[in-house]
Amino acid sequence: MFKKSNFKFFVYAVSAFIFLNMASCKEQVVLRAPENLTISEGFENPLGFYDANPTFSWKLPVLETVKSQSAYHLVVASSEDMLPDNPDLWDSGKQVTDQSVWINYDGKSLQSRQKVYWQVKYWNQDEEGSNWSEINHFELGLLSNEDWKAQWAGLDTAKDSIRGREKVLIHKPQYLRKGFELSNDVASARLYITAKGVFDVVINGQDVSDDVMSPGFTSYDIRIETLTYDVTDLIESGQNTIGVELASGWYSGRLLWGNPPWDNTISPKVLVQLEMTMKDGSKEIVISDKTWKGTSNGPLQFAEIYDGEIYDSNFEMPNWTTNNFDDKNWTPVEVTQIDNHVKLEPKRHTTVKDKIKLVPEEIVKKNGAVIFNLKQNMVGVPLVKVPMKKGDTLKIRFSEMLSPDGTFYTDNYRSAHSTDYYVASENGTIEYQPKFTFHGFSYIELSGYDDSKEPQKDWVTGIVQFSDFEENGTFNSSHEKLNQLQSNIVWGLRGNFLDIPTDCPQRNERLGWTGDAQVFGPTSMFNADVYKFWASWLQSVREAQLEDGAIPWTVPDARGNKIASSGWGDVCTIIPWKIYLRTGDIGFLEDNFEMMKKWVAHHELKSKDYVSNMMSFSDWLQPFPEEGGTRGDTSKELIGTAFFAHSAELTAKTAEALGKKEEQGKYEEVFKKVSKAFDKAFFDESGKLKEGLETQTSYLLALAFELLPENKRKNAEDNLLRKLEDADNHLRTGFLGTPLLSQVLDDMDKTDLMYQLLFNETYPSWFYSINQGATTIWERWNSYDKEKGYNPMSMNSLNHYAYGAIGEWMYERIGGIAPLEAGYKVIRIAPVPKEPLTSASASLNTPYGEASSSWEVKGNEFQLQVVVPPNTTAKVVLPGTPESIEETNSIEPITNEAGNYEFLVQPGTYSFTSKLP
Repeated sequence: MFKKSNFKFFVYAVSAFIFLNMASCKEQVVLRAPENLTISEGFENPLGFYDANPTFSWKLPVLETVKSQSAYHLVVASSEDMLPDNPDLWDSGKQVTDQSVWINYDGKSLQSRQKVYWQVKYWNQDEEGSNWSEINHFELGLLSNEDWKAQWAGLDTAKDSIRGREKVLIHKPQYLRKGFELSNDVASARLYITAKGVFDVVINGQDVSDDVMSPGFTSYDIRIETLTYDVTDLIESGQNTIGVELASGWYSGRLLWGNPPWDNTISPKVLVQLEMTMKDGSKEIVISDKTWKGTSNGPLQFAEIYDGEIYDSNFEMPNWTTNNFDDKNWTPVEVTQIDNHVKLEPKRHTTVKDKIKLVPEEIVKKNGAVIFNLKQNMVGVPLVKVPMKKGDTLKIRFSEMLSPDGTFYTDNYRSAHSTDYYVASENGTIEYQPKFTFHGFSYIELSGYDDSKEPQKDWVTGIVQFSDFEENGTFNSSHEKLNQLQSNIVWGLRGNFLDIPTDCPQRNERLGWTGDAQVFGPTSMFNADVYKFWASWLQSVREAQLEDGAIPWTVPDARGNKIASSGWGDVCTIIPWKIYLRTGDIGFLEDNFEMMKKWVAHHELKSKDYVSNMMSFSDWLQPFPEEGGTRGDTSKELIGTAFFAHSAELTAKTAEALGKKEEQGKYEEVFKKVSKAFDKAFFDESGKLKEGLETQTSYLLALAFELLPENKRKNAEDNLLRKLEDADNHLRTGFLGTPLLSQVLDDMDKTDLMYQLLFNETYPSWFYSINQGATTIWERWNSYDKEKGYNPMSMNSLNHYAYGAIGEWMYERIGGIAPLEAGYKVIRIAPVPKEPLTSASASLNTPYGEASSSWEVKGNEFQLQVVVPPNTTAKVVLPGTPESIEETNSIEPITNEAGNYEFLVQPGTYSFTSKLP
């Protein structure tokens, strides 16, 4: 029982709210309108939207008079003039609920191309109403194959039989164009476009967009994404020209295994449909068909993701995308019909764009070349502005780190040539930025420039490219290396979220490895607004699932293998549940529930008496493996059985959230059976591993997934601590075990030990890589050493986000912000201050608004500042001994157990102070 007399504590609430629309006591209060209106996974006023049944979300304004929502009214119309009083598509009426996110559309059916307008208002906790919001809108893309009149068009580049590395067919880039004439002025024009390959499109000499590597990477034998652009301002009355550059990209380029399920020997093709409404009301349409012409003899002679580009300016074709160009020597294209077995659907997350520019911090001449050091491992392309002589070839190479002797190092790129070339057609300064490739690098080496000129830093700019998302949270502390770790996590995210969640961005791989994704997903959600990114990729995971429920190793499935791995395929249960906890979007669980069930069935198929025999990459790259190899020492049967149980439990929780009681019971029973089998097969009566090599991960899995009976748990915890002590309190975990360390040690009330593991500086540890100069997360704990150089293993990426999963614990336990209810409807703010930190802060843009936690220790005084967003509540847990208390309507004491004091806090800004032991 909580009693005020049990402690003394001083707490004061500081209003962070702005008073607007102040009214006299005789006037009705009208509140400020809702803000940040979005649809579905966070889209704001999208064009070419994918979903004819969207959800609606908004945030309440930060006002003293707005603590929570008691009701809302949402209206949807086909014209903004109809809002708010005459909505013709949907009028929700006044809905008495505090729900302000993921409101399902329940109006008239929406169609391809339709533009929709919507508006919302709310009532606060005192039933005072707000103004109507601004009118937002969305426009649907072409939702089905039947909407397309165009044909796939392109040149037969397969006939050239150019063979690249590993004897893969290399298709030359294509230049395609179509001229057309209009007799009227255009009122509205939409360009619908996609490609089997990657494209860049220009109309009348002007770029249609700044997108990069469009349309992106999907399983091309199942689904191809389409894009929509408003090109009204680019179309003219009279003559017009569309020009498209087309390259292989992921479709027919070189992928790791060389044998994807789709036929990558078929030449890249483009699909274009330009639909125009004229000012006189008539319609015009221009499509890709056999009237288009093309050439593969343009300046871009070679473009490949792994290997780079060759650009020969001697073949430049000035004005080829304008009307003033003679294409009489160009070749008519070949066309193929749309295959209705392959879905054409609007892209459901943001495209890749040029996001950040980095300038070199130093340059060094070496062996006839010049090396530019950006001092940040990044992903993208260079923009070079370099003096050259006519006929010379500029060679542009990339490296993540130099060797200890300062030489350029590319061995860890394996067979990825990762080199760009530019052939100069005249003397002078050239400007070049690769278009259809990307590289992972911190260093750029140039050779072949005009060596009579002294190299300058402004010769090179690093153009950082990733899917177009913004930051979603912040983390900072009093410790320089912990802040560097946070920076490394963020840069690892930027480098590996290039249309899909890749494993690495630099070598001959760059694939959507499912194991890497499942361990990093929660951390990514804190750092960036990537919900739509994950929702889109999970659609690809669903599409890639095999009939027997198996999930491929990589998605899109670039291999076409029929084998799944435990801990990797479990991405299909772990990511849906983890992201649901961070968004609260029940629709995300609905989308993925059937896939989850099929995966659990596959686990059962690959087990005997509920003990797994599934293939497994196991605890990938565990340090110091006694048995050698890359898969660590933890039994693959133990790992498979543990993940079998865990996926069954998550599927049961999903069924519960969806209100499917029968299925909830079914999967709870599966979890019990697998847990019992796990215990019997792998652990003795004392809670110790029965046979095989004991590993930290074997105990972590048993404890994190709650697979042991209560009478064995304490002994298993002691055995884990013994294994950690045997390792001098260093981790010995790989991809699967590492994310579980912090969770389990927290549950064991061993946060001091987790701090020690985090702040260790010697191998293996997070700070070890930082001490070697890391600016991103590494694939291996010892990928590079300043004295010894690179790890001799060829599989050795210096930009590999998996071990960045520690970020989840940093934000939720050091920063102190975690969801207690899905979507942060109830927030837990419970920072754990420990040496060597004296302060830390975190902020997060939750579905309801920004939450933040900032603490500092001065002597033995602990100071905490908290922001709780509207329409939520927070449980604030304060360490130490309070001095006095003032209970208010905004702060309600709950408990004072275990030396901590817990309060239920309403929306607002607060400062707390307590005394630490």
